[in-house]
Amino acid sequence: MAIQVQSPELGGVQAPVGAPLPRIDGPLKVTGVAKYTSDYRFSDMLTAVPVCATIAHGVVRGINAAAARAMPGVRMIYTHENIGRFYRVSEGSGIHIDEKRPPMEDTTVRYYGQYVALVVAETFEQAQAAANAVRVDYLPDHHDVSKLLSSADTPKVDTERGDPASAFSAAQVTLDRTYTTPIETHNPIELHASVALYDGHSFTLYETSQAIVNHQGALSQMLGVPKENVRVITEYLGSGFGGKLWLWSHSLLAAQAARNLRRPIKLVVSRAMMFQNVGHRANTQQRVRLSATRDGKLTSLRQDYLHQIAQIESSTEDCGEATGHLYGTDHLRVTATPARRHIAPNTAMRGPGAVPGLFATESAMDELAIALNMDPLQLRLLNEPPVDQSRNVPFSSRHLREALTTGAERFGWAQRDPAVGSMQRDGEILGWGMAACSWMAKRVAAQVQATLNADGTVRLASGSQDIGTGTYTVVAQMVSELTGIPMSQVVVALGDTELPPGPVSGGSMATASMVPAVAAAVRSVMSQALSVASEHARSPFHGVGADALAFSAGCVHRKGQTPESGVPFADLLGIAKLSGFSAKGESGGSDDDPGADGISIHSYGAHFIEVRWQPLIARLRVSRVVSVIDGGRIINPRTGRNQIEGAVVMGIGMALFEETHYDERSGKPINNNLADYLMATNADSPDIDVVFLDYPDKKLDELGARGIGEIGLAGVAPAITAAVYHATGVRVRDLPVTIEDLLKAEFRDGTRGL
Repeated sequence: MAIQVQSPELGGVQAPVGAPLPRIDGPLKVTGVAKYTSDYRFSDMLTAVPVCATIAHGVVRGINAAAARAMPGVRMIYTHENIGRFYRVSEGSGIHIDEKRPPMEDTTVRYYGQYVALVVAETFEQAQAAANAVRVDYLPDHHDVSKLLSSADTPKVDTERGDPASAFSAAQVTLDRTYTTPIETHNPIELHASVALYDGHSFTLYETSQAIVNHQGALSQMLGVPKENVRVITEYLGSGFGGKLWLWSHSLLAAQAARNLRRPIKLVVSRAMMFQNVGHRANTQQRVRLSATRDGKLTSLRQDYLHQIAQIESSTEDCGEATGHLYGTDHLRVTATPARRHIAPNTAMRGPGAVPGLFATESAMDELAIALNMDPLQLRLLNEPPVDQSRNVPFSSRHLREALTTGAERFGWAQRDPAVGSMQRDGEILGWGMAACSWMAKRVAAQVQATLNADGTVRLASGSQDIGTGTYTVVAQMVSELTGIPMSQVVVALGDTELPPGPVSGGSMATASMVPAVAAAVRSVMSQALSVASEHARSPFHGVGADALAFSAGCVHRKGQTPESGVPFADLLGIAKLSGFSAKGESGGSDDDPGADGISIHSYGAHFIEVRWQPLIARLRVSRVVSVIDGGRIINPRTGRNQIEGAVVMGIGMALFEETHYDERSGKPINNNLADYLMATNADSPDIDVVFLDYPDKKLDELGARGIGEIGLAGVAPAITAAVYHATGVRVRDLPVTIEDLLKAEFRDGTRGL
């Protein structure tokens, strides 16, 4: 999809990078012009509806689809016997997929909802009715969907230094606590969907994907066709939160049905299937042991965590992602142990690993501060490390101390009375809590193509995607900044694998990965313009060395003179009878990542949160949040602030509402809808004050920009539970906070609520 800016210009008052511009795709979305995957219609298109297993473990003994086949509009019913062959993604290929077992590969059922058949019909209503009529005979086996985690596997050491066991034993003050986080389900408004076309040679898939290039590679391998025979298009995404990063089985089913029937196929995953077929955040169980001197200096930190995974898949919920570098201590050990359950494969969810991990470690820091009779802010400031001790390398740019002190000042932390339940306002008890946060900053491989067109526009194209975070907009700002061409003459094309391969939109890595690629491509086309201006016989600068010329404000001119004294690049193209100057730019993969060796690159931040507690009716709400983010240079403060605000609201959901419950009898997710799966809504959203410190991190890229999608969520939940303790005296170590937890609270006179 190519988008040209329609919004007003800045009037030359402010450079494009750093300007709080509205999203350039906004008008298309609010007017209904933007097309999402399920909006696509093609003549002769059929609809596919999967049949899902109703047991969590066992074997399919037989499938009776006779009645379904006879129903109106039904064109085909696929099972493991006739769907055709799928292949697996080869190890070491660089292609990521969470559910490595292809759909309907065998008759073994390993989780409730696993696809066992696929109905294809003329309409959705006909396909759904026929899917309901398919009868599956199962031989059930024992299953385990229990929330309490245990495992016979040997823990794997993530990070280790010193001798934490001995330091803990010898310490003056110790803390040993266990914290749990539940399974959370991604619930973007847009359901997962695939629209697949096959022309007898090549596939085209309209997809809900956060990584179209990876999606193309996975489809190529699993369908057994060359990559150039697969095209993936994601023009717009109705959010994904990590759940749409990697290919899921429904995409393969749609593509295979299109190949078999030679007709376009649409498959939209239902809301119930969102809870069982397209990933979730794994539940975790984390034991944290801290030790410190009486004045608060950490002497050891141990974090041993278990995390749920599917029966035959492999993944790690990296809860120790931030542990090794966030605080200074010479003795540290982090271990991970998987616990297999008969639950569908988990996947990345916004801030994977670090978000649940920081709930445990930051909660433990708050409890340690109380044990030390110390301000939790001061405890964190005291343990600021001089270097990243996990790798013994310096930090590229770390302003956590400033984030903490700035947040404390804006929040009014100095007025906090640490006594439980001591602060009141308007008849409500106030609770104040805080937590620090961190998230990685990395670059991945990215390619772009820049073109200066004869009509005076500049086009930047990349096979990345905009998942609603503002990629179209920030890329346009980068191009305008480099060229001086007004934003209204910048066209950004994303979301198609026929474009140069772009980065994934996950891990807060897309923007930083695009910066060097965009810069290289744009500078190359500007250089071409200078060469033509210098060399073409009809150019007014013929004979002037290209090194004596400059490109700015869309014009070629002599260095030291104004752009107005020169020639617009479009006029040069006309003189040379060229349609455009075009060039590609790229940034490398992990080998080119500045943080891969010798330097620690992360984003940091601090959240200060106020809750209000009404004990007579057991009503708790988050009323105020101050978030201070050290995320490098902020290319667009408007879209950036929106990212942090959305993440904070998601953190409120994590702390107070979200948990997927499974029926232990059947293994079914039982709150598999938007009525029963509780999330934060507008009514739950507090006043949110977002502050960006805006220190460019030039070690990562020339603009100094780091990603900020995840950092806003990390640390929110422990800040909330710290505030809950301050208000109620109830320490919640098992998320989410429940009414039952709060009913344990005592009034200051010793009586209980309700």
